[in-house]
Amino acid sequence: MDRREFTASLLAGGCAGMCVDLALFPLDTIKTRLQSQQGFQKAGGFRGIYAGVPSAAAGSFPSAAAFFVTYETSKTLFGDFMAAPMAPVSHMMAASLGEVVACLVRVPTEVVKQRTQASPSTNTYRVLLSTLREEGLRGLYRGYGSTVLREIPFSLVQFPLWEYLKSLWSWREGRPVHSWQAALCGAFAGAVAAFVTTPLDVAKTRIMLAKAGCAPRHLPVIEGAPHSHQLCTCVHPRLFAGSVPRITFISVGGFIFLGAYEKVRHTLL
Repeated sequence: MDRREFTASLLAGGCAGMCVDLALFPLDTIKTRLQSQQGFQKAGGFRGIYAGVPSAAAGSFPSAAAFFVTYETSKTLFGDFMAAPMAPVSHMMAASLGEVVACLVRVPTEVVKQRTQASPSTNTYRVLLSTLREEGLRGLYRGYGSTVLREIPFSLVQFPLWEYLKSLWSWREGRPVHSWQAALCGAFAGAVAAFVTTPLDVAKTRIMLAKAGCAPRHLPVIEGAPHSHQLCTCVHPRLFAGSVPRITFISVGGFIFLGAYEKVRHTLL
């Protein structure tokens, strides 16, 4: 990938991330409160629906930019030595690497954002100071492992499906897809990926909301859970808590995110 393509992916990814995170922030807040152990009403209900938005704004551009730069670079490198039928595998590998890099930026802002969303009586700055004072820098990376475990399966579904739908649409029409067509493909791929990874999202949210030394209860994946019975809740309906706002958020988000990315990138190129 040359310098022009690198810059285009960087700026397009950052702009797309800002657009989707700020436009759909209220849905994200509702999803977080539905997944909170304290329950929707105690976590704030519909009050302070924009609690935590400064943290989201600070992290969305760099994390999305980091993802797409890594994704496009890796996709090009893997594509150079993989045969065409192996394209979905290269997309999976590239997306996985992109998520690992992006989570280094995303997780600290996500921790602060979600704790603020679940405690609307406080604000982003106070939550950040409290986390650093009580848990140190490690507190900002609480749930990093569970976030990566959620994002990689999500990307393994979303991006190969998105690329396949785009190529299929392009083949049928005999030309490259427009940005709005890429956006529709992104919406469908995002909805499918969101549904199958909701249990992982519930686990990630509860780990992030928990304080240091407190193991979240009733999770399919718990970091350092002391009791084995806590690991066996794979059919519990709470595993799909917040699934409707999550699927709605990611479906609409996929339309905005991937559509905006394609539009800005093609404009810059």
